[in-house]
Amino acid sequence: MKRLDIFDKKLFKFIIVGITNTIVGSTIMFLLYNLAHFNYWTSSACNYTFTSILSFFLNKYFTFNVKKWSVFMIVSFIFTIVFSYLIAYGISKHFINILLSDYSLNFRENAALFSGMCIFTGLNYLGQRFIVFKN
Repeated sequence: MKRLDIFDKKLFKFIIVGITNTIVGSTIMFLLYNLAHFNYWTSSACNYTFTSILSFFLNKYFTFNVKKWSVFMIVSFIFTIVFSYLIAYGISKHFINILLSDYSLNFRENAALFSGMCIFTGLNYLGQRFIVFKN
């Protein structure tokens, strides 16, 4: 995989979609966690359930300009989201708990939610770009 295959116009569009999703999703996630007192996993899962649907359509039509539909596309999209989510938030929660062990649970989980978003974005881009919406 060449460096230019990853850093192009599609990445810029993916970032625009990601910013939109991040604003919507992080609002949902942090409000559920901090105001509604949902737990870590429920708050982050609600975020990704709602924004993944938005992301599918925005990335399909805007970012990657894909017109066709297939069962593989839908299944691979779902797999990419679930895989990216579980890996990103699992790793994030584990390492943040180690790195910030002296801080409160609330602080650690907010930090893990934030770092999980960052890891998720990278994994999700690679999966959508090279598997789901591969040209």
